Amino acid sequence: MTISDAQHRLLLDNLTTATLLLNAELRLEYMNPAAEMLLAVSGQRSHGQFISELFTESVEALGSLRQAVQQAHPFTKREAQLTSLGGQSITVDYAVTPILHQGATLLLLEVHPRDRLLRITKEEAQLSKQETTKMLVRGLAHEIKNPLGGIRGAAQLLARELPEDGLRDYTNVIIEEADRLRNLVDRMLGSNKLPSLAMTNIHEVLERVCSLVEAESQGGITLVRDYDPSLPDVLIDREQMIQAVLNIVRNAMQAIGAQNALRLGRISLRSRAVRQFTIGHIRHRLVARVEISDNGPGIPAELQDTLFYPMVSGRPDGTGLGLAITQNIISQHQGLIECESHPGHTTFSIFLPLEQGAPVS
Repeated sequence: MTISDAQHRLLLDNLTTATLLLNAELRLEYMNPAAEMLLAVSGQRSHGQFISELFTESVEALGSLRQAVQQAHPFTKREAQLTSLGGQSITVDYAVTPILHQGATLLLLEVHPRDRLLRITKEEAQLSKQETTKMLVRGLAHEIKNPLGGIRGAAQLLARELPEDGLRDYTNVIIEEADRLRNLVDRMLGSNKLPSLAMTNIHEVLERVCSLVEAESQGGITLVRDYDPSLPDVLIDREQMIQAVLNIVRNAMQAIGAQNALRLGRISLRSRAVRQFTIGHIRHRLVARVEISDNGPGIPAELQDTLFYPMVSGRPDGTGLGLAITQNIISQHQGLIECESHPGHTTFSIFLPLEQGAPVS
């Protein structure tokens, strides 16, 4: 069986390894979608561009590439620092293989981002930690709710036996506090209702959140919308996703308001498509990324590792349940939520598979 050029192209297009083909002048002949995503450029528009127009590295690296063309000698470079056109710095390993084709020497570059491998490891640890936390919370909730039911029932029986109505005020306090604790535990557990999934435009969710925030702040905060209109619909529970995003935006509002006047606050909502993204152990060809960024004081470093745990809050009056509920909703959608924060800037990133029915194993 012979493989056609179209089949060769199909194989390269579906590789998860970023692959570039350069001619003898170090100008781009081809890059696969994985390389486009890594370098944040379009292969079609970049065709014929010199290698340093795609990303910058050291002068020695260009010399090594020219030497590989002249001597047809392959080489590998570890932990190279590349800077994309957008200014993003990435750490990669790459292998260069000279190929002789129709009397000319081409260079095949296979680029392996090390940052992404570290990120996958971090994501897997985060998902494992979150699952462990859920199990602990469920066990704790069970141990709390059982005696609460007994306390409440005993208080009700005692109220019936009391000789004076005034004494029932004390039993009412017991019943009300038992109900309050039960509601708190239920909120820690999150909703037991399965998501009601339907194909939804994620921008409808973001716009709904924006309208709620504008009403709450009475227009006192700046909302910046940066949407990708080509983003396809995603399979989500619309109401749950509104709640998830709203929890993040409200946290941002409260953080900004605690530091300075709300009118100085700025919250940005950004949507983009990301190719070949791994969530847990599953690689998806396409995911939707929603970023919620604010210019607040940032999240304290000591809280960042436990940010999505129930009852963890950076505010004295906070319940610590908003982000835990958000994380639970995103997990029910087979998604992932991440946070990066430093003083003056915090970004929550939500990743939702656009092909939930056909993940790539």
